[in-house]
Amino acid sequence: MTKFQLLAATALSMVAGASPTIAQTATPATAPAAVQSEGTTTADDDWGNEIIVTANRRAEPIQDVPIAVTAVNAQLLDDAGIRDIRGLEQLAPSLQTTTGQSSAVSTSLSIRGVGTAGDNPGFEPAVGVFIDGVFRSRAGIAIAELPEVERVEVLRGPQGTLFGRNTSAGALSVTTALPKFDLGGYVEGEYGNFDAYELKGALTGPVSEQLALRLDGGYRKRDGYIEDVNSDRAFNDINRWYVRGQALYDTSAFSFRLIGDYYKTDEQCCGVVSGTRGATAPAIQAIAAQQGRIGIYTGAPSDRRMAASPNRDYGEAVRDWGVSGEINADIGDLKLTSISAYRDFRVLRNQDIDYSGIDRAYRDGYRSSLRDITQEVRLQGQLFDGKLDFLVGGFYLNEKLQLRDTVRLGNDANRYVDTLLAGVLGQPASAGGIGRQAQFFGSFNVPTFTQLVTALRGGAALPTGTVPLFGQLLYAQSPQLQAAAPPGSALFTYLNTPLTPNVAGQGNNNDDFQVDTNAFALFTHNIVNITDQLSLTLGLRYNYERKELAASVNSNPSACGFFLGNDPRAVTYRNAIRTASPALFQNLFLLSCNPAVSSEFNGNYTHDRSESRLTGTAKLAYKLTPDILGYASYDRGFKSGGYNLDQASFDTTVLGGDGAQATDLEFGAETVDSYELGFKTSVTRQFSFNAAFFYQKFKGLQSLIFAGNSFVVQNVPRSTAKGVELESLIQPIRDLTFRLGYTLLDASYDADNDFSGTPLQNQQGRQFLNQPRNVVTVAATWQPRLTGTLNALFHVDMRYNSDVSIVRDGTGTTTVGNDGYPLLNGKIGIATDDRRKQLEFFVENITNQYYNISGFAIPEQTGTYGVYPAMPRLYGVRARFGF
Repeated sequence: MTKFQLLAATALSMVAGASPTIAQTATPATAPAAVQSEGTTTADDDWGNEIIVTANRRAEPIQDVPIAVTAVNAQLLDDAGIRDIRGLEQLAPSLQTTTGQSSAVSTSLSIRGVGTAGDNPGFEPAVGVFIDGVFRSRAGIAIAELPEVERVEVLRGPQGTLFGRNTSAGALSVTTALPKFDLGGYVEGEYGNFDAYELKGALTGPVSEQLALRLDGGYRKRDGYIEDVNSDRAFNDINRWYVRGQALYDTSAFSFRLIGDYYKTDEQCCGVVSGTRGATAPAIQAIAAQQGRIGIYTGAPSDRRMAASPNRDYGEAVRDWGVSGEINADIGDLKLTSISAYRDFRVLRNQDIDYSGIDRAYRDGYRSSLRDITQEVRLQGQLFDGKLDFLVGGFYLNEKLQLRDTVRLGNDANRYVDTLLAGVLGQPASAGGIGRQAQFFGSFNVPTFTQLVTALRGGAALPTGTVPLFGQLLYAQSPQLQAAAPPGSALFTYLNTPLTPNVAGQGNNNDDFQVDTNAFALFTHNIVNITDQLSLTLGLRYNYERKELAASVNSNPSACGFFLGNDPRAVTYRNAIRTASPALFQNLFLLSCNPAVSSEFNGNYTHDRSESRLTGTAKLAYKLTPDILGYASYDRGFKSGGYNLDQASFDTTVLGGDGAQATDLEFGAETVDSYELGFKTSVTRQFSFNAAFFYQKFKGLQSLIFAGNSFVVQNVPRSTAKGVELESLIQPIRDLTFRLGYTLLDASYDADNDFSGTPLQNQQGRQFLNQPRNVVTVAATWQPRLTGTLNALFHVDMRYNSDVSIVRDGTGTTTVGNDGYPLLNGKIGIATDDRRKQLEFFVENITNQYYNISGFAIPEQTGTYGVYPAMPRLYGVRARFGF
């Protein structure tokens, strides 16, 4: 029994950039003084289409790097109102971000159609996130409020050689502002609709000629925008703060940068609105109505209203802190870089997991924590008069992941089972019923056996409000049972007594998982300058990783005793139900002793896995002219396997499986071979145009799929992502900039995959879920001069996504999706030349466009789908004062 059975397009892209000085030769990427100088400009050359990036761990102009990379500088991040990494998709067409059940652990980043989705921290990302060179091991950890940022680089395609583990789809590299050796700082305040307000600022300055300090901090709050129709609550609010301190010691030959940060949230996230209702909806509405509540809100999803149980919430509290130290030292003609980091992330969550106004099931005190210790060392330099630009290095990760799951049954758990199955059984035989309602757990009044027999024989009807037990009906119509269990016998009494019901609060008490990971790598990345025009890049990385799993499952639903015990009366009754209707038996089991909470799996489990892989890159680049670069590249990427931390992944014997084994939680690694052709042009300082054509072949692609009860990881044998990326920067005059982007994406599971009996049934040959085939981005900024020192600011950015399927059923039919839509943001304001003083009015989602961020089939509610709604129009005023 498998787990599944258990249950237009010619625009261009954005190359950001205000105006860094053009570098003539590659320099080490991580020397703080050098990086800081890259952002400075001269009076005669303070505009154009150049920006310095460190995609090769070397500081180089973006137009000289044979890598598909989108760079966004500090000014554009500010103009576009980007507060965290999720907002980058508005400017980078090949990047897609979503947030599901939790902003802390369910944030998904994908590049070129491949990424991570779901609600299980055991599943690691395919898009690596690096903040000031420090690897953030989960995407959700990286959605904290960003301090002042120098630039963000979106590296498209596998980055396994230099950026390490779990970058099989790409990487995001965030570089924050350094401490400065001149006294400065800023204070910024904002107020908007939904009673949103924010206050943040920074202070930086010198302690001595070699030592500078910086302190950033901020607080942000906003009311929720999803209303609960059963109370005065609103979900998806914001309530978070952060503080970040830095120290920079810098001499001409040595620098040390120390960073410490602390981030905390206390919010209600994430609410779910009803997309479509299935056959189970009437039962939920009936149970809720009996308690004076709404079971499911049936208005349009764009109303952003949902029904929740008044005694449950979506509380989510995050604490994330860390410290890192970066050393850059000149050793003769060589450069040594060392980055050491310690990160500690914890989240405490509650969740109403039936997503309705009845109290069917919930999470209370779900805990997840992640502790990472990382160390990276790089040595780089040039040999043979610059003919060879070499880099060698090593990386180490020690990670401890802990999870406590607490799926529990609510006050309406038994009533839901009885109400739902009574409705099904009451249907005529042609509709799958028996023509008479029946119950199992005694949620309704139970008639005597005599009353039932009288009614069956055409006598007096059953008393109002009574519903017979299914065991009574079986006995009344089975001569075999009657012969085996005469009135007064133990079996007769058992069949005329409700099954032992679940008690509110039973379920996971608790399920504890721990995964310890040790990973190390040795790598080299070398650029051979064959001629002044022709270069060859060769890179190789050896990756080793070991994971050790320890799990303790402790679940206690009382109803599981009927299915798992050896009481001969229960065995007889189980067999009788299964004989009468195998489908009824399976549904009764899944509803009352779901594998997500079943005591069948109680016990301790251990397992370990290790793997070693080689990844690498080969790139050939040729300067056709000083302004035109062409390149061809091959990259091999790797994403390690792991464990799905959910007891629902175990295989139950009740439905014919072989029982719980630690290997049930395991999934394998994924690899990718990526081929790319590209060219970059900068014919004039006013215009650049880049194009990339890519073909990526995945083996063992890790797909986290919702399988009715939980998310499961399925390794897909063969998948392909291919497409075209175009990007351009047009700056006809200093004050006017256009950034245009387009991505054509064809990403799908190969047609020759066999998905029979899996959650991906009939998905082969189809575009990946929630990945648009066409994306267009446009950003325009105009800063006309008003006075000698004052400029106006007009900014607008737009992202158009073509239609997508978000959820498909087992037939391959789209059940949740989006038609094509544009998302438009804008800003108007005034600012001084140096932008130290600004006053602006901003609008996000100007047209109040509705779309579904993501969606899923709601557990135990066949045909009912929930969706996470997009934010409504947000607007406000922002003021900034700097010095």
